[in-house]
Amino acid sequence: MSTPTNHSVEPALRKTAVVVGHGMVGHRFVEALRSRDEAGHWQVVVLSEERLPAYDRVGLSSYVGAWDAAALALPGNEYAGDALVELRLGIRAETIDRDARKVTTSAGDTIAYDALVLATGSYPFVPPVPGHDRPECFVYRTIDDLDGIRAAAEAAGPGAVGVVVGGGLLGLEAANALRQLGLTPHVVEYNQRLMPAQVDEGGGAILERLVTDLGLHVHTGVGTSSIEEAENGVRVSLSDDSVIEASLVVFSAGVRPRDQIARDSGLEVGPRGGISTDLGLQTSDPNIWAIGECAAVDGTCYGLVAPGYTTAEIVADRLLGGAGEFPGADMSTKLKLLGVDVASFGDAHATTEGALSVVLHDAAKGTYAKLVVSDDAQILLGGILVGDATAYAALRPLVGRPLPAEPAALISPAGAELGADALPDDAQICSCNNVSKGAICGAIADGACDIPGIKKCTTAGTSCGGCVPMLKKLLEQSGVEMSKALCEHFTQSRAELFQIVQVTGIRTFSGLITKYGKGIGCDICKPTVASILASTSSEHILDGEQAALQDTNDHFLANLQKNGTYSVVPRMPGGEVTADQLITIGEIAKEFDLYVKVTGGQRIDLFGARVEQLPRIWQRLVDVGMESGHAYGKSLRTVKSCVGSTWCRYGQQDSVGMAVLLEKRYRGLRSPHKLKLAVSGCARECAEARGKDVGVIATEHGWNLYVGGNGGLTPKHAVLLAGDLDDETLIKYIDRYLMFYVRTADRLQRTAPWQEALEGGIDYLKQVVCEDSLGIADELEAAMAQHVAGYRDEWAAVLEDEEKLSRFVSFVNAPEETDPTISFDESGERKVPVLLGMPEVPVGAAAGSATHGK
Repeated sequence: MSTPTNHSVEPALRKTAVVVGHGMVGHRFVEALRSRDEAGHWQVVVLSEERLPAYDRVGLSSYVGAWDAAALALPGNEYAGDALVELRLGIRAETIDRDARKVTTSAGDTIAYDALVLATGSYPFVPPVPGHDRPECFVYRTIDDLDGIRAAAEAAGPGAVGVVVGGGLLGLEAANALRQLGLTPHVVEYNQRLMPAQVDEGGGAILERLVTDLGLHVHTGVGTSSIEEAENGVRVSLSDDSVIEASLVVFSAGVRPRDQIARDSGLEVGPRGGISTDLGLQTSDPNIWAIGECAAVDGTCYGLVAPGYTTAEIVADRLLGGAGEFPGADMSTKLKLLGVDVASFGDAHATTEGALSVVLHDAAKGTYAKLVVSDDAQILLGGILVGDATAYAALRPLVGRPLPAEPAALISPAGAELGADALPDDAQICSCNNVSKGAICGAIADGACDIPGIKKCTTAGTSCGGCVPMLKKLLEQSGVEMSKALCEHFTQSRAELFQIVQVTGIRTFSGLITKYGKGIGCDICKPTVASILASTSSEHILDGEQAALQDTNDHFLANLQKNGTYSVVPRMPGGEVTADQLITIGEIAKEFDLYVKVTGGQRIDLFGARVEQLPRIWQRLVDVGMESGHAYGKSLRTVKSCVGSTWCRYGQQDSVGMAVLLEKRYRGLRSPHKLKLAVSGCARECAEARGKDVGVIATEHGWNLYVGGNGGLTPKHAVLLAGDLDDETLIKYIDRYLMFYVRTADRLQRTAPWQEALEGGIDYLKQVVCEDSLGIADELEAAMAQHVAGYRDEWAAVLEDEEKLSRFVSFVNAPEETDPTISFDESGERKVPVLLGMPEVPVGAAAGSATHGK
C-alpha cells in the first residue's frame, strides 16, 4: 500500500472513521481509504478484538506445523509510520450510540465517529448438541483456536482420535490439521456428501474416496447426537447409533454473520442474519456501513474474501465522494484439500432452468469434471472439477459466455485445449482482486513481461494464485518471448547447461561453448559455467582453465572491498569456535592490522587484507584447524544456530549439533546463489530459521523443515516442507531440496523466487522432495553424497600448490611490490578504507592478470 504522507487538510477539519473489526476485509478497507485519501480527509481508528493485527485467515491451516503467527500477518497490518491510523488491539466495540455517533469500547473508552464501518465478520456455528461446551470441544476460526487444538492434540498423543463435525471446506481443513498433529481424524457430515456447497454427488463420491485414501475416516449422511465424558476423552454418539471414542472434537459446521452489535443498536438485519445494506454497503443508518461477511448486501451474505474485498473498496470510495456499487460476487472456489484439487464455479449445481450437464467421471484416475451449459449447449453456466483442476483458470472466466468448443472436448484429456485467446477483454481473470483480461494485457503492452511484473502492475495473482497459469497463457498470447537463454553466447538456460555438463562429461568452458554455444563468452556465462562445473565435481575452482572463469571474489577466494583490499571469513560451523582459534584470529588481526567485525551469521570477518597477505593469513587459520567460510562464493555461507537443548532450558533438540552437522555436510556446495541455513532449538526461533533458504526448527518429536526463506530487498519467510522429522529423514530431505535447486534454478536466482516460479510451488516441491514424484530422489542423494565425499578446503589447496599461490600478488609483473593506492583512515574509532580516486571494481567482473583482478 502506498500511504499518502503530505496532507493538505487541517487536523481540526478531519473526519473520523471508526472500523470495528480488523480481519482481512477490515484491513483492506483501511488500505483502500488511506491509499486514495491523498489530502488526509479521514482519521481512522481500528478496533481489533483479537490480540493480533490482521492476518491471512484464508491461509489459517498453514499455521499448523509452522506455529508462526508472523508468517500469516498481512503486509502493513500495523500501519507503521501512518499518523492517520490508530490500531487498538485486544479492544472490542461494546455499544453504538447512533444519536451521538459514538462507540463505547471494552476498555471503557468512548470514540466519536463521522463514519462507522462494521467489519465484524462471522462466528463459527456450533450445533446445540448435548456436550458441545465440554473442554474437549473446539472451533476452527482463529490462531488462538488452533493453539488450543494443538495443546489438546499433544496431550492426547500420536494416534489419538479427533472428530470434526462438518465436512465442508473448513471441516476438511480442520481434519487435515488434526492429521498433521498426529491424530486419526474422523469427519462427520450431515449431508450425503462432503463439501455439499461446492460439489455434487459425483464429485463428492470421488472426493470422499480420495481423502479416505489419505487416512481420513468419513461419516456422511449422519448427525452428531451427543458428546459425553469418556475415560480418555469423550464419547461422540452419531445419529446412526454408531459411537466414536475421541480425545477432542472440532466443530466446523459453517459460520454465521456477527451482527449482534448492529441488532443491539437497532440497525436493520437480514431475514437470515447479517447487517442489511444497500448496494453501496450503507446500512439503515446513513453514517454506518457494513463490509465483509457481516454484511447482508441486498439480503445476501457472502462468505468469501474476494467479495469482502470488493465491499471494502466500495465503502472507501463512498467515503471519498464516489458512487461505487456492489456488482455481485463470483462465488467460484479453487483449492487443494489434503493435496486434492477441488474447484467449483458458476451454477455448479445446474439450478438454471433448462441447464444441461456434461460429466467426465474417471474413477481409475480419481478425477471428476462437470460442465453445466445452457439448454442449447452454447453458453457455459458453471462447473465442478475434482482431482484435477488445471482447467479451472481457463473455464471460470467463460461463465455466461459462448463456449469455444464442444463442452465434452473442454474437459476431456484428449479434447481441445482452451487458449487465452478464447476469452474476451472484459473476462475476469483474477476473481480475488477483480482484474480483467484487458487490464492484464494492457499491463503486458506497457512492459510487464513476466509474472512478477504483472502482479506488481495489476495485483492479479497476488492473493490465492489460482489465476497464475492463465497469466502465463496471456503472456504467450501477447507475443512476449520468454527467453530461456543464459546470455547471447548460450541459447540454453542454466538448468539445461547443467544437464548437458552432467550427460556429456564436458569439464571445460571452451569445450562447452565450442559444442553448444558461440563466441568467446562473457561475464554472465563464464561464472555460471564455472559454478556448474564446481557443482558437478570436486575439482578446485582455480584448477586449469576454470581459474579464468571466476569473478573477482572467487578468483582470490576472498571478498573484494571498496579500496581494493579483501576480507577473510573463516568457517565456524554452527557458530562454534575454540579458544585457540579465537586467539589466533585476534593475533592475525593485530599482526596484519585488520578491522574485525562479527557478522550476522555468527562468524568473524577480518577486513583490510592485501591480496599478497591472503595466503599467510590462511596458513595461520589452517594451522589451528579452520578453513574457508566461502563468504566469497555462490555457495553455502553459514548455518546459524541458537544454543539448543545443550544449554538452554527451553531447547527441545540439540540445535548446535545439528547446525554443525549440516554446515560440514554442505560446505563448499556451489549453487545458483548464496545459501544460508539456520537451526533453532525450539519455537522461540532464536536462530531466525524462517528467514533462511533452509530453516530447521526443533519440536518435541524431531525437526520441522522450512524452505525458501530469503533476506535482501524482498524478504520472504520460509514455508513448511515437512514436520516432526527424525535426523536421518531431515538430512535426506535437505539433500534432495538443495540438489534439486542447484540443478534447476536460474542464474543468480535465490530459493524463494525459484520456489514461486515452480508450477505448483511448495506443493510440487513436497511431491518431489518428500514423495519422490519424479523418481530422482536416489540420484539427488547420490549427487550430494559425491559432493560431501569430495569436499576439500579451497584455502588449504591453494597453500599446497605453488602455481595457485603465484596468483596472489598485487602486480604480476612486479610480485614484490604492494599496491600504493591502498590506504585507510584510522582517525576515528573505526578503521575505514580510503578510495583515493581508485574506480571501484564492478561486482562480477571477470578476473584477469592485472591489479586486483582488473
